[in-house]
Amino acid sequence: MKINYRLIVSDFDGTLINDNQQVLPQVKAAIDEYVAAGGIFAICTGRMLSSILPQARALGLKGLVIAYQGTVIADIETGKIIKQGGMNYNDVAEICNSIEELGYGLNVYCDEKIYTDYPDDNIYLKRYEEIIGVKAVHIDGKMSEYVAKNKMFCQKVLTIISESERNKLYSELCKIYSERFDVTCSAKVLVEVSPIGDNKGEALKFLAQHYNVPIEKTVAVGDNLNDLSMIKVAGMGCAVGNAEKQLKEAADFISVSNNDGALAQIIKKFGFA
Repeated sequence: MKINYRLIVSDFDGTLINDNQQVLPQVKAAIDEYVAAGGIFAICTGRMLSSILPQARALGLKGLVIAYQGTVIADIETGKIIKQGGMNYNDVAEICNSIEELGYGLNVYCDEKIYTDYPDDNIYLKRYEEIIGVKAVHIDGKMSEYVAKNKMFCQKVLTIISESERNKLYSELCKIYSERFDVTCSAKVLVEVSPIGDNKGEALKFLAQHYNVPIEKTVAVGDNLNDLSMIKVAGMGCAVGNAEKQLKEAADFISVSNNDGALAQIIKKFGFA
């Protein structure tokens, strides 16, 4: 079969996998068919590298994978990091302090470890750890002070929050930091802060250049606000049916939901001529 769009980049949670954390058979088959025909398929996720690498390998993917919204890009087979960004400890401590003053807990990501001030029995943290397959390191005291004391260079700061409070915290952090950092949401209960130049849109541009694919021949697929930058950059920006309203409004095409095999539909529609 002849390839149409040469590079398809997909978010992982809420997009490639369904709500039960499974890759549907039709999605796996569509990816395999597209790659076998000469297409390039890549995952671009907010997950940390150690969480997404096993998933990419299980899918049989080769080439590059994007983690931390674009802050880290690595080779799937070797795990070698091709690009790594982050935020210095002064900036991270400042962000943590702002979130602490607003009364919320924190996860901080540094050197493929998650440091958390949430208690062990926090239901949101436990579910999060189960999904990403990584156990957090618990710290005592204020996270802002811990980061500053240990001079931690971090990839992102994350707050796990109830759905009813997510938009409030997101708006507050945007007011404070939107000109200095990338403030976004990757799920209904997650608010994240990461380096401003390391978003999914910039990662898509990096991949297109790396694979020598014109940006207009790229497809980006996502479900949440952290996918917005790559949806806007791609030649064909696609939102899955379960996507946030803001993402759907920016998309060129809206598919069925992740539970109905959205990615398979998108690959078949745009991957082949």
